[in-house]
Amino acid sequence: MLTYTQLFIGGEWTTPSSPELLDIVSPHDNSVIGRAAQALPADVDRAVAAARKAFDEGPWPRTSPADRIAVLRKLAALREDRADEIAALISAENGSALWFTKAGQPGLSRQARAYLKAAEEFDWERTLTPSDPAAAFRSVVRREAIGVVAAIIPWNSPFSAAFAKIMPALLAGNTVVLKVSPENTLSMNLLADLLAAAGLPEGVISVLPADRETSEYLVKHPDVDKIAFTGSTRAGRRIASLAGEQLKRVSLELGGKSAAVILPDADLDAAIQGLKFGSLLNNAESCIAHTRVLAPRERYDEVVAGLKALIESLGVGDPADDSTFIGPMIRRDQQQRVFDYIRIGVEEGARLVTGGPEVPPGLEKGNYVTPTLFADVDNSMRIAQEEIFGPVLAVIAYDDEDDAVRIANDSEYGLSGGVWSADQEHALAVARRLRTGTVTVNGAPVGFDGPFGGFKASGLGREYGAVGLGTYTEYKTITVPEKKDR
Repeated sequence: MLTYTQLFIGGEWTTPSSPELLDIVSPHDNSVIGRAAQALPADVDRAVAAARKAFDEGPWPRTSPADRIAVLRKLAALREDRADEIAALISAENGSALWFTKAGQPGLSRQARAYLKAAEEFDWERTLTPSDPAAAFRSVVRREAIGVVAAIIPWNSPFSAAFAKIMPALLAGNTVVLKVSPENTLSMNLLADLLAAAGLPEGVISVLPADRETSEYLVKHPDVDKIAFTGSTRAGRRIASLAGEQLKRVSLELGGKSAAVILPDADLDAAIQGLKFGSLLNNAESCIAHTRVLAPRERYDEVVAGLKALIESLGVGDPADDSTFIGPMIRRDQQQRVFDYIRIGVEEGARLVTGGPEVPPGLEKGNYVTPTLFADVDNSMRIAQEEIFGPVLAVIAYDDEDDAVRIANDSEYGLSGGVWSADQEHALAVARRLRTGTVTVNGAPVGFDGPFGGFKASGLGREYGAVGLGTYTEYKTITVPEKKDR
């Protein structure tokens, strides 16, 4: 059993303000798999003070982009060396099936490479050509670090969420306090070890597992310059309001209720197989999961039958088992939340095709949910409008293409979505009409070079690539007199 009695503050393992340790439990059977210290406000004060000093007085913000790139490239390599260990640890903490956490490791490498490439090509400083030929000055435009960044990430995909924030923040020259969920303390402490080995200067980064109250204390801390948050829309609204009071920079990657639009000419076998991953990856505890499936009326019964067969074929059980596709929910309260939504769907009049609010037989010790499919769903129903964060799919019929686009856009969210069609260019045309930050055509993976983020209540700002790197910088314009020939 892993035990951590210290906190990683300012690049060093230090004694926490409280000696109490939190039990880290397995979602599979609720047994204790580790114990670890948790941060309190006093620890936040120490971490922010270290970050403030490192930014104001230390070398990191004044280090060349090339030198910062070298340090972050080393971090990426260190992570690759321990990929199998990381995958197993996240699976044990989160209940994510091992196939998913293993499959995510090459994705982390691609994510890191995209940020490193963006930093190498980034326009850190350039001179503008005056629009007025008679101008007696030139303008130098710089991109500089913002300052102390509070990066707050959720539990469902911790390494990916951490890399999405700390990579660009550090590449830009910021210092970082990374606040992680208590459920992920073990894997995030492993990340802390990697950060220590990467060679960052003193004070540049801290990793603090902490509860919501301590997170809010970090958000409100006067020495924090920017907040980067991934999590629920409700929490995002709270953070945005607090940031607004202090005029802090803020970027938010929030919830989703994404729609997969199956066009009449789509290859249904390919679409159903694609939705196995697009809708149900990571136990469907994913903000980008396509949990609304929009099907043409003339093929509606085929889509429902195909999804029913798919869902009933999925292995549900021990996340460490190679035959498992869907593991348990992260906690008992999340399991109960999913059960409650399934009951709501029945009460609203949706047709329960398969599944239901019961634990699969033999898995009563864990936080398991039977994967569930609803048909005859109206888009106004709560199961179609609210983020469930569990393996519950809703199939919604549409009359024509305009109707499909209307239904897909009839949501407070706008994070992700998909279009399936035999005509790729037609699918692309439909994708352009969807009010969502990311759309995949025929199951294409989401890349890391382009920007990722949400419309509407799904967030503010973007992550990934050059755009994501830019959100951790401020513009500075310097005007310099220009000598003119007489």
